[in-house]
Amino acid sequence: MPPLPSSAAPAVQIQQFYDKGLAQASYAVRCGRQVALIDPGRDPQVYYDFADEHEAKIVAVIETHSHADFVSSHLEIAEETGARIYCSKLLGAQYAHHDFDDGDRIALGTVELHAVNTPGHSPDSISVLLMDDLAQTRAVFTGDALFVGDVGRPDLREDAAAGGHTREALAAQLYQSTRRKLMTLPGTTKVYPAHGPGSLCGKTTSPDLDSTIARELATNYALQPMSEPEFVQALLANQPFAPKYFGHSVHLNKLGAKAYEASVRAVPHLPPGTAPAPGVLLIDTRPAAKFRAGHLPGALNLMDGVKFETWLGSIVGPQEPFYLMADSHIALDAVVRKAAKIGYETNIKGALLAPAARPATAPEVDVAAVRQHPERFTVVDVRNPAETQPPLFPGALNIPLPKLRERAHEVPTDKPILVHCAGGYRSAAGASILAAAFPEAEVFDLGEAVEGFLIGAST
Repeated sequence: MPPLPSSAAPAVQIQQFYDKGLAQASYAVRCGRQVALIDPGRDPQVYYDFADEHEAKIVAVIETHSHADFVSSHLEIAEETGARIYCSKLLGAQYAHHDFDDGDRIALGTVELHAVNTPGHSPDSISVLLMDDLAQTRAVFTGDALFVGDVGRPDLREDAAAGGHTREALAAQLYQSTRRKLMTLPGTTKVYPAHGPGSLCGKTTSPDLDSTIARELATNYALQPMSEPEFVQALLANQPFAPKYFGHSVHLNKLGAKAYEASVRAVPHLPPGTAPAPGVLLIDTRPAAKFRAGHLPGALNLMDGVKFETWLGSIVGPQEPFYLMADSHIALDAVVRKAAKIGYETNIKGALLAPAARPATAPEVDVAAVRQHPERFTVVDVRNPAETQPPLFPGALNIPLPKLRERAHEVPTDKPILVHCAGGYRSAAGASILAAAFPEAEVFDLGEAVEGFLIGAST
């Protein structure tokens, strides 16, 4: 991202760091030799490298809210660099910090960062205005209050442990935050959100990673003229599922997480041939084809991929111990690090390489037989409800993947079970969940062959 122009030296630079796996954006704002970080991810090394590259010092770390979808490194960075942590007094932070609410500001070289309370996604949400030396608003870091093409979901703080805030009340707060605060900014103000496409903190996020207030006023459905009740209704409709780990991350971020590298190194790596303890969940992260060719009995096939950490935190509970298995030390290290991004590294009972002898296999599906006689199968569709209309198979049982372990007992076993999703990733996990739940049943994964059925359904 190019430096932001300034009328006075030193120039101001905004650097975005984007984690595709979590669809999470964090930022470094540099003015001269001072750097402020906004919503840093779990691994702090990229921010240290940025500061070193510019011979600058990290002096401030700002949390726009207590994040649900990833674990922040704010405490680790503060302890390592001496930077001050800034967040809203409403956050309830249990680490040393400075309150940062309406009217508060941070001097950074020739510019200032101003706090603006923008509750709605969470009660503690703030946005951060970048004001230049002429007191002109140049950019706003909106956290999860405003995305490109969307606003943050307001339904993640309803549990008593998260504050017991109703989604309707938070949605109403977000209506006021957008109308009274964000939408009144100059149209040229650059918008830098905390999330991009695929984030479960919103529902219609654009593929673009930044915008302007003027563009959002023209194109963002949530910023169009409507009453507060109409806004609340539109915002609450068709929100995506909330992974199991979200509340855990909120709590961990309020405490401040332990250092990333030390936490990753603390994960036990088991010697070859070690048998996992019975009764403990085993997550096999190898590709589906390798899993079907042979795996340990009862293992779940959650393939390493772009969204591994999200699916791990959606299928496995935040207090549930598990083993992680991969084909190589490099692959194993990668999935351990991804688990740490959502605070799950302490749940890992052991990381181990896949053994040579893997007695369990999964049957290959006869796609032609499925086409000719789908009624001979109990079809389980593990997509989200909004994806299932029209259904690919008449009478299919829709159980979204994040709920399948808890609802496996609802699946009849009087016929072979066929699991499908929209592309093959979720069905591989779903088929392994049902195979583990019903060891005597025939469970087939339609896998990527589902694309042929999707094409047929759309014509």
